[in-house]
Amino acid sequence: MTKTFLSIDSPVFLAQTTTGAPGSPLLQFLPIVLIFAAMYFLMIAPQRKKQKEHEKMLSALGSGDEIVTTGGIYGTITNVKEDRFVVRIADNTKVEVGKSFVSTVVSRSGGEAKK
Repeated sequence: MTKTFLSIDSPVFLAQTTTGAPGSPLLQFLPIVLIFAAMYFLMIAPQRKKQKEHEKMLSALGSGDEIVTTGGIYGTITNVKEDRFVVRIADNTKVEVGKSFVSTVVSRSGGEAKK
């Protein structure tokens, strides 16, 4: 009894291999487009919304508002300048803090507290 082995060079093996028909170029890029769309809706859009809310909060700040900086310093705004706040952090101690370094508002000068 003889056994026949198929080798890569045999005509039978070559006849059995078929090449897939190339798909439409649009269908080939569809998964990449879907990944970018998912990343936009899951990561970029919420971050932009949060950034707009932070800018709105910064523009509404005024003298007398109690804030927390990104460094964790609590203080009260005493003066508002063009690009920074003057914050009183203790008696006779004032520091100037860049507007982008204000993290949250503890309470407003009108008495309402932030949730």
